Amino acid sequence: MPNSLDIKDTITAVATPFGIAGIGIIRISGDDAVKIAQKIFKPQKPVQQFESHHLYLGEIRDPVSGQMFDQVLLSYMKAPHSYTKEDVVEINAHSGHLLLQKTVQIILHEGARLAKPGEFTYRAFINGRIDLTQAEAVVDLVRSKSEKGLTIASRQITGALRERIEQLRKKVIDILAHVEAAIDFPEEESGILSKEGTTSLLEREIIKPIAHIIASYTGRRLWMDGIHTVIAGRVNVGKSSLLNRLLNEQRAIVTPIPGTTRDVIESFVDLEGIPLRLMDTAGIRNVKGQVEKMGVQLSEQKLSEADLALIVFDQSRPLNQDDFRILSKTNKEKSLIIINKIDLPEKLDKERLNEMIRDLPRARISALTGEGIENLFQIIRDVILIGDEAILSSPIAPNLRQHGALMEATRFFQNAANSMREDAPLEIIAVDLHGGLEALGTITGDTGDEEIYDKIFSEFCLGK
Repeated sequence: MPNSLDIKDTITAVATPFGIAGIGIIRISGDDAVKIAQKIFKPQKPVQQFESHHLYLGEIRDPVSGQMFDQVLLSYMKAPHSYTKEDVVEINAHSGHLLLQKTVQIILHEGARLAKPGEFTYRAFINGRIDLTQAEAVVDLVRSKSEKGLTIASRQITGALRERIEQLRKKVIDILAHVEAAIDFPEEESGILSKEGTTSLLEREIIKPIAHIIASYTGRRLWMDGIHTVIAGRVNVGKSSLLNRLLNEQRAIVTPIPGTTRDVIESFVDLEGIPLRLMDTAGIRNVKGQVEKMGVQLSEQKLSEADLALIVFDQSRPLNQDDFRILSKTNKEKSLIIINKIDLPEKLDKERLNEMIRDLPRARISALTGEGIENLFQIIRDVILIGDEAILSSPIAPNLRQHGALMEATRFFQNAANSMREDAPLEIIAVDLHGGLEALGTITGDTGDEEIYDKIFSEFCLGK
């Protein structure tokens, strides 16, 4: 959050998405939350003083005009027993953009300030209710694309990652204390510090556990953000038809004219709990037109970046150079071969294709009729779920920012271990240990700066 924001202000915002719905919630947080509520809310039954964690039925009125706008339920949470650890009032109103906005305008007129995106959670962080990993988990809960993503985020929000990082930091501090004691009392160094034992301790108790946490990052990204799945192949093999079949809707234009798809068409589908970000790409072939050439280049780029590639072949046509070109640009470890148009006479050279794809998983389908689609779903699940149990059994999985901090910490600790092994000056080792300790601290927010906080909390929606 920018330094210009005064956390002593009372803030307000709509905490639910705008739209036609049964309920819309307006949140007020700060020292004046109750005072403002008393001015704009008329309870159905007289209330001398709001009691914490109780609901009150009443009306929202404009103190200036006296006009009644809505019948609502109001709740009060007394500090520090609230989300922000401040006095919080929440108004459960009828949903509707104009109605909610009018209520917010009345609250602003009575002295509150409109909250910035993520400011409620920022206050929860600043006031010590949550650490930085839990704040980021709030975003993950909202944005998760799968049930397993929700499971990962829920573990983070309970503080699992924070606890692990704190354990690591305590061990580093203990090692650093021995190193600095040996620096201060060089004549007693051998009794204070065993360099061989310290090196082993660093590698066993610090570097190796961090490596395990780092390893879970890829799985987290797939389940939280969706599995980037590229449908690739030469022109007219049925890529767009396959996309439409997987989505069960007419998302892409299908024609017999080569080159119909020139851009990447992206859609999301939940395949029985597996989040797929499907991308239909332009057919890969030698082209002369500038627009189609750009489409082919984009297809090749997306193919190289894919978490999973669905490489489509047309059973009704012989293999050609375009097929070979596609396979040469494919990461075989992340690919699944799809033989399409099995409803048509076979002209594909199976033996030659088998030589090219060897042990890659494959499926035979007709995107037109739907034959083989259920089997394709099962193969996709099998390919994706390899190693899944290891991912889900890990209690923690870092996001991209945390992953970067862990990599930086590893570099510092590895340097310290190498320096210790090479009998380098203890002062150099201490500097690296301090660097690694600070890198770990940026994960939980124990160390860091406003720029990091700005970036994290700017990703929140208004009202959270």
